Amino acid sequence: MRTANVRTIVIWTLVALVGAAGWSVLALARGEEVSAAWMVAAALGSYAIGYRFYSKFIAYKVLKVDATRATPAERLNNGIDFHPTDRRVLLGHHFAAIAGAGPLVGPVLAAQMGYLPGTVWIIAGVIFAGAVQDMVVLFFSTRRDGRSLGQMAREEIGPFGGAAALIAAFAIMIILLGVLALVIVNALAASPWGTFSIAMTIPIALLMGFYLRVLRPGRVAEVSLIGVGLLLLALVAGRWVAESSWAGAFTLAPSTLVVWLVAYGFIASILPVWMLLAPRDYLSTFMKIGTIALLALGVVVALPTLKMDPVTDFASRGDGPVFAGSLFPFVFITIACGALSGFHSLISSGTTPKMIQKETQVRMIGYGSMLMESSVAIMALVAASIIDPGLYFAMNAPAGAIGTTVENASQVVTGWGYSISPAELAQAAKNVEEATLLSRTGGAPTLAVGVSEIFSKVTGGSLRAFWYHFAIMFEALFILTALDAGTRVGRFMLQDMLGNVYRPFKNISWKPGLVLTSAIVCALWGYFLWVGVHEPLGGINQLFPIFGISNQLLAAVALAVCTTLLVKSGRLKWAWITGIPLAWDATVTLTASFQKVFSSDPKVGFFKQRSVFQDAIDDGKVLPPAKSMDDMHTVVTNSTVDGVLTAVLALLIVVVIADALRVCVRHLRRPALSTLSEAPYVESKILAPAGLIPTREEREEARDAVTPTGV
Repeated sequence: MRTANVRTIVIWTLVALVGAAGWSVLALARGEEVSAAWMVAAALGSYAIGYRFYSKFIAYKVLKVDATRATPAERLNNGIDFHPTDRRVLLGHHFAAIAGAGPLVGPVLAAQMGYLPGTVWIIAGVIFAGAVQDMVVLFFSTRRDGRSLGQMAREEIGPFGGAAALIAAFAIMIILLGVLALVIVNALAASPWGTFSIAMTIPIALLMGFYLRVLRPGRVAEVSLIGVGLLLLALVAGRWVAESSWAGAFTLAPSTLVVWLVAYGFIASILPVWMLLAPRDYLSTFMKIGTIALLALGVVVALPTLKMDPVTDFASRGDGPVFAGSLFPFVFITIACGALSGFHSLISSGTTPKMIQKETQVRMIGYGSMLMESSVAIMALVAASIIDPGLYFAMNAPAGAIGTTVENASQVVTGWGYSISPAELAQAAKNVEEATLLSRTGGAPTLAVGVSEIFSKVTGGSLRAFWYHFAIMFEALFILTALDAGTRVGRFMLQDMLGNVYRPFKNISWKPGLVLTSAIVCALWGYFLWVGVHEPLGGINQLFPIFGISNQLLAAVALAVCTTLLVKSGRLKWAWITGIPLAWDATVTLTASFQKVFSSDPKVGFFKQRSVFQDAIDDGKVLPPAKSMDDMHTVVTNSTVDGVLTAVLALLIVVVIADALRVCVRHLRRPALSTLSEAPYVESKILAPAGLIPTREEREEARDAVTPTGV
């Protein structure tokens, strides 16, 4: 074991002090102005400590990652789904795939409770729960030929709990994909700049894929420079297009965008992974990480103050206009992906384990990518917390609560204790060249306003509108990369399920199977999206209220599978690493599920909402958000469906956890009865670094041998 030198001790002591200083200021500030830079300091210091020490402990002490063991990408390489991929490209793919709408939108909505609860959960949650889940799932899936989460549950827990996990995971996946697609449609509709720029990332990615595969294999630095240059050109050209006669060709209606998204999702899920999916995600990562890094730098330079309260009154009252419910459990459900996300476990047991070169890379790709996503969530929370709280609530409260005029909105928001004048509301919209900012719900516009506020302080107020529209396009790009990878993972899950009935589906690269299952997955989320675009209260809009809960319930499945595998593989003394996050997530999410089903508050409980609207129908009344009696009937249907689905999904997760506990107890009592579906050991012939930067030992090893390293 290496002994830390003096320089290393000094560096990590300083990092710890920076993080501690940030936490101290955030926790102890009472009434005085607090700079957003302290939130950034607390986050970055904590992330660095968590990655350097906790993730290394889990990877090498608990999981015992083995650099000599061949991964599925090496053993089963077929150039379609299994393909050893350079760690830098794969890091970009994995991060782009997991970083969808959640880290951008959830923290913005959670700012209703104040900036402090969200900050604590985003940072502590990712270090001890979210990043741990992603890394451990990736490790165990890699040891099992890249098996999907549901299939691992079936093989390791048993057919009963496994069947529940398979059904729950696939149903939740379709909901998540539909919600992601809806956010993209809303962001790109009538936006020629965003549509053109994002469309151009597809041919750029194809060029990068062929460059690495055919023209210059292994030249990642070269293709990165080419890709980034072309991406920046596409961004600039997007604005030119928006201001030219070509704007009409890229100004698409929502229904047209739905068709293009479904077609893209299908094609991306069946093409070889090296051709489009991996290079496109890698390319988008430059923009994502670059923007977030510049945002953090902007905070340090401009030093904006946190205008939102540390903890608002809505946290205890539970009657917030953005979302109803008390701080516990709903702030954790709302933040979701920024701290802990079940969707990530599907990527970690989907595309990534079929592409990773070495087991030793699970730390950087699994744990590291999740820390990167959490940093996005922190910056989103900063953006929501530095704007005027009155503007924040005017943007995120529904029209039924604040009305449609700036005068009425000003009066209502002032009544909540956050004063803002009609003139200030009108000026805020004018600053970003929007007709109005009232009731721009969903979180994305609020984030864009915050981003424009930070960047304009550095570059000048004249560019505020540019930065606002840039942020809107940036969010759409963020989310689209999760949609294409998610569709491919949905295909893997369906193939695993059907493979239990018809064996050829077990071969996930079997062409008839991959085409059929891709078409089914796209048809399912595409249907809900199509209906949702045409009916404001129907389709995926009907399922949107259970997005957060279903995502966290899926995380409980992943953590239950991980805990079971730790126990069965002889790591009982380390089972707390996933067992404690499992207990917390199950407690929070099942509590939220219970309240959403049985609460007597119609703003919270689905069945109570159904009762209120049904009574109104009987009395001939129309209640908001409904605008007609047909809408009233739709709300009743939606509330019923959401209530039943929430109850069913929660019950399935209870079944999975209970069956996992049974398997663990049986293993402790009679270990001989337990079996592991781990693939046999095969010695690896690939040499590749474990981290982003090769160590001295890895460089020396590479010089001593010449081996293929994949893409």
